[in-house]
Amino acid sequence: MTSHKTTQTMKPATAAKKLGVYLQATPAEFQEGVVSRSELNALQADPPQWLQDLRRNGPHPRPVVAAKLGVSIAGLARGGVTEPLTTEQIDALKDEQPEWLQRERATQAEVRKEAARIKEKNAARDGQDDAPQA
Repeated sequence: MTSHKTTQTMKPATAAKKLGVYLQATPAEFQEGVVSRSELNALQADPPQWLQDLRRNGPHPRPVVAAKLGVSIAGLARGGVTEPLTTEQIDALKDEQPEWLQRERATQAEVRKEAARIKEKNAARDGQDDAPQA
């Protein structure tokens, strides 16, 4: 029995998410077609000019906006940011430092600190489990 290797494809929305770009800002031919795994790998390895421009200038999807601002996606929503933002808009928010952004960054810092504490605690516990029993 011979195996037929089928080409793995994905919807444009999935490919845009994997590339970290806002789907509606991509070229029409990207939005209307399907993207194979090899095409995605090629886009990641050697991004065309449109992809480089989108990554540099935006508009960026919420996960990218949140990462660039140092907040969670929920924090963006609490701050009233529901639309994709350009790099210029993100930089303006960083410069303005509105109260919601300061608050959400502090919250995110606490979340990271707590996650690190738990990880350290679990590592110490796992280290004790490995110790020989008397």
